[in-house]
Amino acid sequence: MNFKDFKNLVKLRLTFLVVFSASISFLIGSRVTNQETIGYTGWGHINWMNWVMLIVGGFLVTGAANCFNEIIEKDLDKLMTRTSDRPLPSERMTTGQALVIGLFMGLLGTYLLGKLNLITGFLSVFSIILYAFAYTPLKRKSPIAVFVGAIPGALPPLIGYVAAHPSIDEIALILFGIQFMWQFTHFWAIAWVLDDDYKLGGFRLLPTGNRDLTSAIVTFVTALILLPVSLLPTYMGYGGYYVGGVSLVCSLIFLYQAFNLMRTLEIKAARQLMFGSFLYLPVVQLMFLFDFIGK
Repeated sequence: MNFKDFKNLVKLRLTFLVVFSASISFLIGSRVTNQETIGYTGWGHINWMNWVMLIVGGFLVTGAANCFNEIIEKDLDKLMTRTSDRPLPSERMTTGQALVIGLFMGLLGTYLLGKLNLITGFLSVFSIILYAFAYTPLKRKSPIAVFVGAIPGALPPLIGYVAAHPSIDEIALILFGIQFMWQFTHFWAIAWVLDDDYKLGGFRLLPTGNRDLTSAIVTFVTALILLPVSLLPTYMGYGGYYVGGVSLVCSLIFLYQAFNLMRTLEIKAARQLMFGSFLYLPVVQLMFLFDFIGK
């Protein structure tokens, strides 16, 4: 097995995005903890060793979930152009090899996250089970899979936050809520672009199963709901006007891109929305971190 095969097995780019989200939330949680204990929210009292443990453990757990996903979908991946060259469908790697890698990464990652605290360890196990064994098989049965998948997809910021501040409080729920609502617009933009390829594997993930006006309207509505959700840090008093202003601008741009998809029903518009979603989340999360109230 070479690095390219390992990269494709664990879906490296997706895994890095997940780890980034969790690491930013860890820093937010650290500043909350410091504010509660010593009345200080700067950078000087953050446990950077725990931050590294979260990154390594989060990478391993996410990679394991993606590995199990590819094992389950091996035969379906052979049918799709986008996935046919992955190590399992191309038979450059056996299912047994992938299973060993997935189990090793999952166990080690859960151990590292569990050492931070039990809530973090529990949430990591829950995310693997829900993603690999609930979301994955549902993808061929119903668009409800997107809702199920949005839960483990939104757990990384929650896991990162409780790794530093072991309680699920309002800030934790805000971080979860922003990423949860973002998932729908993000994923349906991807599903619109890749719909032809997905259908080769039997996946019908758009709201109606097709590129039609109703699917576009539902996608637009999720972007619309995301707008007030993204303003919760400022509204609830946990962030200042900078995060509120940037979140508002990003949400309006995102909403315009979703409206453009609804207006045109074109793959080009869906691709623009997809790339917009890649920028939206890290920008909003970073602004929340840097504009955290009481810094």
